[in-house]
Amino acid sequence: MPGRNIPLVTGEIYHVFNRGLASVPVFQNKRDYDRILETMLYYQNERPPIKYSRFLTLSIEDRQNILKNLAKQRQFQIEIITYCLMPTHFHLMIKQVVNEGISKFVGNFTNSYTRYLNTRSERIGPLFEGKFKAVRIHTEGQLLHLHRYIHLNPYSSFVVKGLNDLENYIFSSLPEYLGNTQTNHCAKNAILDNFKNKDSYKKFLFDQADYQRRLEEIKHLTME
Repeated sequence: MPGRNIPLVTGEIYHVFNRGLASVPVFQNKRDYDRILETMLYYQNERPPIKYSRFLTLSIEDRQNILKNLAKQRQFQIEIITYCLMPTHFHLMIKQVVNEGISKFVGNFTNSYTRYLNTRSERIGPLFEGKFKAVRIHTEGQLLHLHRYIHLNPYSSFVVKGLNDLENYIFSSLPEYLGNTQTNHCAKNAILDNFKNKDSYKKFLFDQADYQRRLEEIKHLTME
C-alpha cells in the first residue's frame, strides 16, 4: 500500500475522517456508537496493556483497575479535540502527541471495531474505505472552521432535524462543549479559549448552521 502523501507531525492537529465502504452505515444503533467511542478512548492511551476485545472479557474489577492505571499514567499518543460519529462515517480533530500516534490510534480503533462488527454481523473483510484521510490544520481560523463544520455535520446532513436536537446529539463532542453532559473526553481549551463564554461559543457555531446545511444540499444536488 502506498505511503501517506501528508506526513503526520508530532505536536500538530489534524482533521481525520473516514467512511464505510460504498458509504454503507457502519454505526446502526446506540450500542455500535458506544462501542467505537469506548474503543477510541481506550486506544488513545499510548500503551494499553491488552487489546480492547480481551479487556472486555475481564471482570469488572480487573477492567476498573486497568482504567485507573491508564488514567493515572495519562500517557496519550493523541489528544481528542473534537469528534462526531455519523451513520456512515466519522470525523475527528486530534493532536498527535507521540511519533506515529495518529496512525496507531486510528489503526487500532478501526481494526478493533471492524472485528466487532464483522463478528456481530457475520461478515468478513474491511469495513472502512482504505486509509483514513488526514488534513493538517495550519491556522487558528482553520481550526475553528473545521471544529464548527464537524459539530454541525449531523444538522447539515439532516441526521437531526433541528438545532435543539443537535445540542444533544450524544454521538459527538458538542454536548461536552456546551456543558450538557458530565463526560470529559476532549482537550477543549484549544477551542474554548477563543470565546468569552459558552453563549458566545454557541452563537459562533449556530449562526452558520443553516448556511452549512444549504451548502450540503447544493453539494448533493450537483452530485446526483
